[in-house]
Amino acid sequence: MFKLFKYMKGPAVIFALISPFMMLIEVTMDLMQPKLLSDIIDIGVAKRDISFIFFTGIKMISAALFGFIGGAGCAVFSSAASMNMGEKLRQTLFDKIQTLSFADIDKFKTSSIITRLTNDVTQVQNMIIMALRGAIRAPFLCLGGIVMAASLSKNLSIIFLAAVPMVLIAVIIVLKKSFPLFSALQEKIDAVNTVMRESILGIRVIKVFTLEDKQREKFDGVNYDLTNSSIQAQNMNMILWPIVTLIMNISVIAVLWFGGNMVNNGTLQIGKIMAFINYLLQIMHSLILFVMIVLNFTRAKASANRINEILDCVPSIQNLEDSKEVNSFDIEFKNVSFKYNAHSDNVLTDISVKINQGENVGIIGTTGSGKSSLVSLIPRLYDVTEGQVLIGGIDVKNISLKQLRENIGVVLQDSILFSGTIEENIMFGNEHADFQTMEAVSIDAQAYEFIMEKENGYKSIVEQRGKNLSGGQKQRINIARTLIRNPRILILDDSTSALDMATEAKVQNSINKRMVQSTVIIIAQRISAVMNADKIIVMDKGRICHVGTHKDLLNNCEIYKSIAAAQLGEEAAVNG
Repeated sequence: MFKLFKYMKGPAVIFALISPFMMLIEVTMDLMQPKLLSDIIDIGVAKRDISFIFFTGIKMISAALFGFIGGAGCAVFSSAASMNMGEKLRQTLFDKIQTLSFADIDKFKTSSIITRLTNDVTQVQNMIIMALRGAIRAPFLCLGGIVMAASLSKNLSIIFLAAVPMVLIAVIIVLKKSFPLFSALQEKIDAVNTVMRESILGIRVIKVFTLEDKQREKFDGVNYDLTNSSIQAQNMNMILWPIVTLIMNISVIAVLWFGGNMVNNGTLQIGKIMAFINYLLQIMHSLILFVMIVLNFTRAKASANRINEILDCVPSIQNLEDSKEVNSFDIEFKNVSFKYNAHSDNVLTDISVKINQGENVGIIGTTGSGKSSLVSLIPRLYDVTEGQVLIGGIDVKNISLKQLRENIGVVLQDSILFSGTIEENIMFGNEHADFQTMEAVSIDAQAYEFIMEKENGYKSIVEQRGKNLSGGQKQRINIARTLIRNPRILILDDSTSALDMATEAKVQNSINKRMVQSTVIIIAQRISAVMNADKIIVMDKGRICHVGTHKDLLNNCEIYKSIAAAQLGEEAAVNG
C-alpha cells in the first residue's frame, strides 16, 4: 500500500501537507467546546453571570466557525490530493500496460486489467481521502479527548483504560480476517467483468444461437458469487460497529453512574460530568472513524496489491541497451519452437526457413497449423521459446523494438478500429502523412470508393470497434492504415477474408506494385491469394511441410494439392 505513495507528486504533495493542518484546526476547536460548555454550567449558570455566559457562548460560536473552516478545508485539500494521485497512478498503470507483451497481458487477462485500472485505483483514492482526514482526526480527537477528560477527573478517566484497549483488540481481530475476504471480492469483480465483456462483444453470436438464457445463467452465477463475497466481507467488518457502540455506551453508563455518585458526594461538579460525557462521545466518534479507516484500509490494501502486481511486472519482451541497427530486411527462422506459456504444448516446432528481402511469400495451411503464431514472432509480439528469428542477420531480440516495429506493418486477423473518424483511423499508421498519401493508400486498399460514398468522406464517424462498418470495409481501412506506414516488411494475416475474390485480387495487385522493394508475407485460407507468390510455405500441426512455388507444391505436397482441389477443383489442381 505504502509503495503507491510515491505517485503523490507535484500539487498533490502540497495538498496532502495542508490537509492535516486544516484537520488539526477542526480537532482543536472540537476539543474546546465541551470545556467551554462546562464553564458555562459550573461558572455562568451557577453564579448567574449572564455576561460570562454570553462571552463564553461567543467563544463557542467562534470555535465552531473556525472548526467548520478547518473541516471544509481538509475535505477540499484531501480530495484534491487523492484525485491528483489517482490521475498519476492511472497514467502510470496505463503506460506500464503499454510496455507489456501479449504474453504478459494474457497472464493478467483484459477484464482484470480494466478492473485494476478503474475500481482498484478508486479504492486507493478513497483510502487516501480517509487517511488525510481520519488518520489525523481520529488519533488526535481520541488522545485529546482523553487528556481533556483526565483534566476534568482522573478517577473517571480510568474507564478509558478498559474501553479503548477492548476496541483496539476487536479491530485487530477483524482486520486479520477481513483482508483475504476483500482480496477474494476483487477477484469476483474480475469474473463479473469477464462475463460482461464476453457477452457484450459476443452479442451477435449470442442472439444468433439464442444463447440469451445460457448467458443470463452464467452472469447470474458470477453475480451471485460477487454478492456472497461482498456480504461476507461487509459482515466481517460491520460487526465492528455494534462492538464499538456497545463498549462506548457501557462507558457512558459507567460515567453517569460513578460521576453521579461523585456529584452527590460533592467531589465533582455537574458541568464537568456533561463535559466528560461530551469528551467520551468525541472519543467514541474518533474510534468509529478509526474503524472506518480500517475498513477502507483492508479493501484498499487488497486493491493496492493488485495494482502493484502490474507495476512490478517485468515485461517479458524488453529492449537491450546495446541494440543493433538493421540495414537489410531478409527474414530467417532458425530452429524455432514456440509455446504461449510454460504449461502449454508447442504451437510451433523446429521451424527453419528463410525469406529474402523483396520477396512475396504466401503462408497457407490447415486451421490451427500455427501460421499467425509464426508471423507474430517477427515483430516480437511474442518471443520464441527456442531458436532464433533473424532480420538482416540480426536476432530480433537484439534490435530496438522501436526500429523493429516501425519497419514492420501488420494487418491482423481481427479488424480493430478505434472510435473517431475514418481519417484518424488511417492516419493512425502514420500521423505525419499528408492527405495525398492517405488518398493513395485508400485507393490501393480499395477503400476510396466506399469512403467517398459517405456523406462526410474521410471525416465520417467510426464507432467503437468500427461497428457501423461492414467486415470488408473494416479490413480495407486496416490495410490502408498499414500501407500508409510504408513498411519494409508487410504482413497480411488473413486480412482479405471478408472481401470478394475480385476485390481481393485488386488489393493484391495494388500491394505488389506499391511494395516492390518490401518483403510481403501473406497468410491466407484461399489459394487464390497466394498462388502467384514467389514462394509458398505450407504448414501443418506447427511444422513446415513444404516450401515452393504453386506448381512445385501441386506436384510435391499432398496437403497443398488437397486444398487446391477443394478450392479450385480437381482439374485445376492437376493441371496447375
